[in-house]
Amino acid sequence: MAPMFLLVGMPGLSSVHSWWTVPFITVYLLSALGNSTILWIIAMEPTLHHPMYFFLFLLSVSDIGLATTLMPTLLGLALADVRAIPASACLLQMFLVHVFSVMESSVLLAMALDRALAICRPLHYPRILTNDVVGKIGLAIVFRCLGLHLPLPFLLAHMSYCHPQILTHSYCLHPDMSRLACPGSKGAVYSLFVVLSAMGLDPILIFFSYGLIGRVLQGLGSSEDRWKAGQTCATHLCAVLLFYIPMILLALIDRLKLPIPQSAHTLLSYVHFLLPPLINPILYSVKMKEIRNKILKRFHPRKVDCAQ
Repeated sequence: MAPMFLLVGMPGLSSVHSWWTVPFITVYLLSALGNSTILWIIAMEPTLHHPMYFFLFLLSVSDIGLATTLMPTLLGLALADVRAIPASACLLQMFLVHVFSVMESSVLLAMALDRALAICRPLHYPRILTNDVVGKIGLAIVFRCLGLHLPLPFLLAHMSYCHPQILTHSYCLHPDMSRLACPGSKGAVYSLFVVLSAMGLDPILIFFSYGLIGRVLQGLGSSEDRWKAGQTCATHLCAVLLFYIPMILLALIDRLKLPIPQSAHTLLSYVHFLLPPLINPILYSVKMKEIRNKILKRFHPRKVDCAQ
């Protein structure tokens, strides 16, 4: 295996390489601040120690982990024009990027099941989703992320590479690295299994859960009841669409070989990885009254007390 891979920045902006990452650094800092606030509020408030907020805690962990994993190569490329990355560092970054991506997908699935149980089986919800069950779900998510992706760096490390080790992004991704391997290299079948078992299965199960929720909402008597129940799912559904739509578009572009500029393809990949960590804390802080009130209570306790 070649000892180095070469990264590329935003196409067309090589002459201003130190400026094109200013928006991305800003996005990262805001993402870190927003997700850290969510983590702090949930950890410090005993009244938020419930299944829905535990899953939100895991979602913030995956968001901040994903954004942080991308930053070293992006900043090195932008600020110092460091394009060469050792294979070991590239494999580590690839592993972490995909682990946190699958973690986010798994948490979104768990949150969809949580909402489906709360709306479809409200009387049985506290008995089914106990703290013990929620803890086991959290462990299952962690083992799923690590177990699925742990073999990938070792498979890539032992592949033979017949193409120049030039990647198409400013970070390392498995599809980007595996396409450089010689024909017949092992690992393609396992890679397809990982994609289908996580990124392919999860959105199907999520939208199946929303199908069940939709059937229950149709059976509710008043439009006010339907509105209140639907509001509990609106934030999560926005997070799901924000995560999966760019991913599906990227998959279609790669699979169908659509003739779009490389700069548009690269920008869409940044949107997929960096926009959810930025928007999710805003969504949950604005849409969820409990989170919003707890944040206001921590920073402006007198105002909250007066409002109550």
